[in-house]
Amino acid sequence: MSKTYKNYFPLPNVIFSLNLSPGEIAVYSYLLYCEDRKTYQCYPSYKTIGRAVGMSINTVQKYIAALGEKEFISIEPTSVITKSGQKRNGSYRYTIRPIQEVVESYHQRQLRKLEIKAARSRLTAKATP
Repeated sequence: MSKTYKNYFPLPNVIFSLNLSPGEIAVYSYLLYCEDRKTYQCYPSYKTIGRAVGMSINTVQKYIAALGEKEFISIEPTSVITKSGQKRNGSYRYTIRPIQEVVESYHQRQLRKLEIKAARSRLTAKATP
């Protein structure tokens, strides 16, 4: 007889080899926990994330920005219409990118860094008589 477990979510093993800080891993893990498995999106506030992972709002903002820069997530502002008809800022919508795309992007960034380093080394070698 097979058991169905519903109180877990998948965390890709490869995230431990992509140079994420412990804080980035914690925030990313929480976003995975919150995501809708059909749309790959979630809407937790900075405050909600902070409470869940034991961080201040400013620290959560920093890690969210880093995850966006590293292309683990896309971040979109949302808006809401109040009962009085006013448009207000809503929560951010986070879309979790497929891990294969994240890994490919990481490798491309690493390759660019190596190419820049090699070019600098060649320039230094030419400049030194």
